[in-house]
Amino acid sequence: MPKSRIRKKDDFTPPPAKQAASLKLNSGRRWVAPLMLAMFLIGLAWIVLFYVTGGDMPVKAMGNWNIVCGFGFIAVGFGVSTQWK
Repeated sequence: MPKSRIRKKDDFTPPPAKQAASLKLNSGRRWVAPLMLAMFLIGLAWIVLFYVTGGDMPVKAMGNWNIVCGFGFIAVGFGVSTQWK
């Protein structure tokens, strides 16, 4: 049987280096962190105020739904946090 020809691979030469693109650290979303923290704090304050006042504040007519409202603010804060880069 005839012997197969041995193929030699060329040595790897990297392509010419291009100038590294500078990363833009300012994403233009400066409003995200303050709004996120504000929503967290408003939600926490709403729940604490409800418990401290025995259900009379922030909105007496809502009753125990005040807790849901407070957690709603906290959930909005988490939703806003997904926009943070």
